[in-house]
Amino acid sequence: MTRRRFLQATLAGLSLAGFGARLALATGAGRQPLVLSAVDDAAGNHFIAGIDLAGRPRFQIPVDDRCHGGCQRPGIEHALLFARRPGRHFYIVDTRRGEEVARIEAREGFHFYGHGVFSRDSRYLYVTLNHFPSGEGVIRVYDADENYRHIADYALDGIGPHELRLHPDGETLVIALGGIKTHPDYDRIKLNLDTMETALVLMDRRDGRIHQRFTPSHHQLSCRHLDIAPDGTVIAGYQYQGPEWETPPLIARLDGHTGKFSEIALPEDDQSRLRNYTASIAVHPETAYAAITAPRGNRVVIIDYRKSRYVRSLDVPDVAGALPLAGGGFVVSSGNGSVQLIHPDRERPELLTHLDLRWDNHLTLFA
Repeated sequence: MTRRRFLQATLAGLSLAGFGARLALATGAGRQPLVLSAVDDAAGNHFIAGIDLAGRPRFQIPVDDRCHGGCQRPGIEHALLFARRPGRHFYIVDTRRGEEVARIEAREGFHFYGHGVFSRDSRYLYVTLNHFPSGEGVIRVYDADENYRHIADYALDGIGPHELRLHPDGETLVIALGGIKTHPDYDRIKLNLDTMETALVLMDRRDGRIHQRFTPSHHQLSCRHLDIAPDGTVIAGYQYQGPEWETPPLIARLDGHTGKFSEIALPEDDQSRLRNYTASIAVHPETAYAAITAPRGNRVVIIDYRKSRYVRSLDVPDVAGALPLAGGGFVVSSGNGSVQLIHPDRERPELLTHLDLRWDNHLTLFA
């Protein structure tokens, strides 16, 4: 498969009414679809990169922070990339011109966790932050129509919120609450592993009320990343903070119909190979499959999320981000610069292209 065919496949056929810009192909808007990611070069400099349909770099914007996840502002030629902990900015990029148009600072005493999501009408942005003097996690709300004016902070009654997404109902924020206390003065040292409390949280986006809180089977299973199927089923990934010789389940499932919260155990050999760490989660909107990347174990796990069933795992060195492809497959990036195609029915990945960049653990589709 050529680079052009790969990126066309990433976008073609993924127009799903009402399921969000992450998977929707805009038609008739004059928009050039892009795949965006935070990247580093060989010297360790930080950038936001955009790649076009032919697989060619469209822009590479230098930034001060090492960024992490991103999102598209619906209906507008802007994409946002968020600094990872303990970064204090998010960056607004004009994707047509390939330029940074603004950056927003987290305010004194706060830092970002690398993720955000818009309301469907594109007005409100919801971002995860740490108030590091207290250690409390918050969801901050910005009014994008008013130059990203800060309008509210929602308390989570917990520590370390990480990835969040908007539920298909358009009203509920689904939040991975990692439970790990950190402080910029101590670099990336984890300060509360013995007492950490982690959860998957459902919050009303309009007023911050917490509707439900689901707790992993062990208090050191840090809930970090997630994705949501069109039926509302949530797949979440853990990073285990306990002894490395233990191999607890690392994948959680919240059923979109029954509301049942459960965990998916893999075969023993496959479970141990993940090295207790998952990163990007990608639920395919057209099939029953989800892909979970495990960078430390150099693995991609495929599950049938509807049946809570393990399908297979594949070897991808230093695997990073994942996105669904039209036709049922997934594209995954790597810290070594490769981009590969994986499919639930195939035992081996297919190398698509290689760029001289270190990809971060998340890919963002701008379409």
